[in-house]
Amino acid sequence: MTDRPITTTDAGIAAPSDEFSLSVGPNGPLLLQDHYVIQKMAQFNRERVPERVVHAKGGGAHGILQITEDVSQYTKAGLFQKGKETDLFLRFSSVAGELGSPDTQRDPRGFAIKFYTDEGNYDIVGNNTPIFFIRDPSKFSDFIHSQKRRADTNLRDHNMQWDFWTMSPESAHQVTFLMTDRGTPSSWRHMHGFGSHTFLWYNAAGEKYWVKYHFKTDQGVANFTDAEAGAVIAQDADHHIRDLHTAIKNGDHPSWTVNVQIMPFEEAADYRFNPFDVTKVWPHGDYPEITIGKFTLNRNPVNYFAEVEQAAFEPANLVPGIGASPDKMLQGRLFSYPDSHRYRIGANYLQLPVNQPKSPVHSYNKDGAMRYSNPGDPVYAPNTAGGPAADPAIFAGENYQIAGEIIRSAYQKHAEDDDFVQPRALWENVLSDIDRAHLVGNIVGHASSPEVTGEMKKRVVEYWTNVHKTLGDHVATGLGLT
Repeated sequence: MTDRPITTTDAGIAAPSDEFSLSVGPNGPLLLQDHYVIQKMAQFNRERVPERVVHAKGGGAHGILQITEDVSQYTKAGLFQKGKETDLFLRFSSVAGELGSPDTQRDPRGFAIKFYTDEGNYDIVGNNTPIFFIRDPSKFSDFIHSQKRRADTNLRDHNMQWDFWTMSPESAHQVTFLMTDRGTPSSWRHMHGFGSHTFLWYNAAGEKYWVKYHFKTDQGVANFTDAEAGAVIAQDADHHIRDLHTAIKNGDHPSWTVNVQIMPFEEAADYRFNPFDVTKVWPHGDYPEITIGKFTLNRNPVNYFAEVEQAAFEPANLVPGIGASPDKMLQGRLFSYPDSHRYRIGANYLQLPVNQPKSPVHSYNKDGAMRYSNPGDPVYAPNTAGGPAADPAIFAGENYQIAGEIIRSAYQKHAEDDDFVQPRALWENVLSDIDRAHLVGNIVGHASSPEVTGEMKKRVVEYWTNVHKTLGDHVATGLGLT
C-alpha cells in the first residue's frame, strides 16, 4: 500500500473501484445500483458550461497591484491610494474564435482584470487596444455575428467582415490597429492593455474627473508578422496560454506599468473629440499619461476551469471613488456582462472562489441554483430587525447632471469628430515604414480571400482611401484594382 489517497465519490465516500462497474457476473449486464458509475457518467455529461460567446479562448494568472504615486486628489478609491497593494486576477483572450481556436490568430485581445479590493471587487474589462469597432451597443451582436460563422456553411467569411466594417465607418480606427502587427502579438506578456472606455473618478471632496486606463507592458511590445503568426498556428494552437504559464512557472513574472489620463470634468463638454466615444483616443499632447503604479502576475491557476473558465468580469463592479461615464458602449456593457454570467455559469457566480470578493458581503439576494452562502433573517429591506443598510454618502460625488430629450441618436459631434481622422493620424504619425507595409499586406491578404467579391473589394479600397489616399492606392494595387 502506498501513501496515495483513496479515491472517493464526490460526497467523500470511498469509491468501490477505479476501473470496473458492478455487473451480474463477469459478462452480464450492469446494475443500476452502481451509484458511483452513475455519478461519474452524470457528472461527465455536465462538466462543460457554455463557452463564452465572445472571448472564449483565453488564459490568465493571479497577481498584485502596487500603487506608488498619490492620486488622492483625483479619486478616493482605496485600491488607488499610494502604498496600497491589491490582489488581482487577469484574463487574456482572443475575441472571435471559439474555445478550441488558435490563440495567435489575427484578432484583438481581451485584457480583463479583477481587483479584490477592501471595498469589493473592481473589474476593468478592456482590450489590448485603446479603442473599439463600434460606439453604440445596439450594433454589438451584429458586429460579433459578422466575425463569427455563416448560417449556411458554418464557416467564417471575410466578405461579411468587410461588409460590416465598410458599412460602419466608425470601425476604421480599430480595424487599422487590427490589420497592423499589433493584431498578432507574439505573447500576452508583450502587449499593452487598456481600459478603453472613459470612466469617472471622484475624490473625497466630491470633485470629479474623467479617466482612461493604460497598462504598459514592461517586457516591451513584440508582435508576429502575419506569416510568423501563421507558422505558430501550425505548430501550437495554445501558444499564448503555454507562454504565460511557462514564464510564471519559471519565475519570469510579467509586469505592466499602470498609467492614467486625467481630464477635468468640465473640459469634456467642448473637447475637440467626444471623450466618451470608444472609437476615439485622447491625444497624449492634450492629456499626457500619468504613472501611478505597477502590477505583476506571479501565480498560475491551479485549476484552469475553476479559475479561468469560471472567472466572470463585469464593468458594473465599480467601487466608491469610481463611476461610469456616458460612453454608450460602456452603458450597454454594465447590463450585458453580469447577465451573460448568470446565464453561462449560474445566478450565484459571485460565490465561486475566483469571483468571490475578499471584503464581507451583506446582501439581501438569496436562494437560486448553487447558492451555498445564504443570508439569515431579515431577508428584506428596509427593516427594523438589524439587517444591513445602505449608506448613500459612501458614493457622494458620483452623481452628475445630464439633461436632454429622450431620443435615438448618434453622438452629437464635437469640433474634430470624424471617423477617419484618428486612423489617418495613426498612418501618418505613428506607424513606421515597415508597419505601413505590413498593414497594407495584411489588408490585401485578408481581402483577397476567395469569398470576398469584386464589389466588396471596391468598397474595401474606398474604406481605406477615406483613411488616407496613399493607403487606399496601395490597397487598390494589391487587390488588382485601379
